[in-house]
Amino acid sequence: MRTSLRRSQQLLQSSSSTRRNLSTPRSRELPASRSICQACHRPLPPSSSKLQISRQRHLNSTSTSTAQSTRHSDPEPTSAPPIAKTHYDLFPLTIPHGPPPTGPFKIDPRALRREFLALQQKSHPDLFPPHLKTRAEATSSLINTAYKTLQSPLLRAQYLLSLQGIETAEDEAGRVEDPELLMEVMEAREAVEHCQTEQELEEIKEENEARVAETEGVLGERIEAGDWEGARAEAVRLRYWVNVRESIEGWEKGKGGGEIHH
Repeated sequence: MRTSLRRSQQLLQSSSSTRRNLSTPRSRELPASRSICQACHRPLPPSSSKLQISRQRHLNSTSTSTAQSTRHSDPEPTSAPPIAKTHYDLFPLTIPHGPPPTGPFKIDPRALRREFLALQQKSHPDLFPPHLKTRAEATSSLINTAYKTLQSPLLRAQYLLSLQGIETAEDEAGRVEDPELLMEVMEAREAVEHCQTEQELEEIKEENEARVAETEGVLGERIEAGDWEGARAEAVRLRYWVNVRESIEGWEKGKGGGEIHH
């Protein structure tokens, strides 16, 4: 009888275990959640769902990286460019030692232009917020004036002399005390006025350019030495030869050159 009772218990346990297995689904048989197509609102196949999620993650990552890159590369200026004390302060790469006598009188025109263009791009008023535009416009105008002044040896010399309180651009004729210079200028003017051919004009031009180059060299030496009175005299001389150059450039056959200012 004990044997029959034991077998009955075993049958009951086996039946209970079978019912539990049938009533409890396996975890691996649970249907996976599927994404919904945004166009037709139907479930997507598992492979398509994974691909869409991967693409969306990539787009989000790319968008975030692009936005961060834009913010880092093009920050909005928070302050206007500083106001320079002299024209030389605006071009530290081309003129690192400043104006003479601490720095040279001669300036590399190509390097000056490269730095000028970079400054203009960086200081453009449109790059600044409204409350800084006025200051930025003033700086941009100053950069233009400084470049125009420094690229011309004559204007550069006149500017340097003005920093010393010496003006040469106005009444230079009254300051000329060299009769030989006046004679040379008169002869050059007459030569341009009576010139009839381009060949003749070219010879006059070469001769005058030699005078300009020589005067610029002496002028630079005077300024670098701090000889401001000597520099003033050479600046006046250079002004005359530059006037002759302008007359040659305005020459027309049969009419002679333009006006020579004394």
